[in-house]
Amino acid sequence: MKRAILLMNMGGPNNLDEVEVFLSNMFNDKNIIGAPKPIRAMIAKLITFTRTEFAQNNYALIGGKSPLVGYTQKLIEKLEDEIKDASIHMVMRYTPPFATDVLENLRDVDEFYAIPLYPHYSSTTTLSSYEDLYDSMDKLRIKARVKTIDDYYNDKNYNKAIIERVKEALNGEDPQDYELVFSAHGLTQKIIEKGDPYQKHIRYNVYHARKALIKAKINFHNTHLAYQSRLGPMEWIKPYLEDKLKSLKKRKVIIVPIAFTLDNSETEFELEIEYREVAEELGFQEYRVAKAPNSHPKFVKCLTNIYKDMKAS
Repeated sequence: MKRAILLMNMGGPNNLDEVEVFLSNMFNDKNIIGAPKPIRAMIAKLITFTRTEFAQNNYALIGGKSPLVGYTQKLIEKLEDEIKDASIHMVMRYTPPFATDVLENLRDVDEFYAIPLYPHYSSTTTLSSYEDLYDSMDKLRIKARVKTIDDYYNDKNYNKAIIERVKEALNGEDPQDYELVFSAHGLTQKIIEKGDPYQKHIRYNVYHARKALIKAKINFHNTHLAYQSRLGPMEWIKPYLEDKLKSLKKRKVIIVPIAFTLDNSETEFELEIEYREVAEELGFQEYRVAKAPNSHPKFVKCLTNIYKDMKAS
């Protein structure tokens, strides 16, 4: 039997020219903007037109591309050291490599294992990627079996990877001198009210991460949850990260990108650059951003075990 693991993610521009492609594909996604297709197309065209140059300038500050594909490739290399009975491929939703292009070269595969690189289920991420995968398989008339997993925010190795990244950011200093903020990508309140479990999963993840911190005897002055990446006039889930920073008592803070398994523009530009400026304006003495799990051995173990469990089921 020939097996293939598909690591699913939203993607990110591989160069400045792909920024427009990324924005257009994202805002044309019915799981992101739920309006009828003609109206959604108009909205996507307007957003893409007004935001492309701004977004390109932001990507230029972090090397002219999203770091996501590079981090994913390193993760695949580590997984290939552990997994010998399946080929491993990245599949991006809004930028290359697209599902159709990846699957075109995997027509002889008997069984696919689709593993999302977002550990919290959301219609805007997990469902969107899975729908795209199935649509691509139908288009290519691929009939192979597909196994999926919805979430793994409570996985012990995943949370251990988060704690290791926190320890790296702390760099041996006294955690009591620091506030710790788990920062998650936001969603509109409207999506949550429709029953999307994302916010619940984030809260549960923070609960498990806090337990892991206690077990590791890492006691911060306080730990918090906030949301980033707000866009447009709609109400988004709160508290917003900027408001949370304003409320902190200690002037030293470590930000943990709890919603991301891989570093990307939201971590390396938004958290590292934009919110650093906010923190400096607020007079913080220390502002640090912990790395995402990326290819940390504990996260590699997490994904390896997920694959083994899926294979056994």
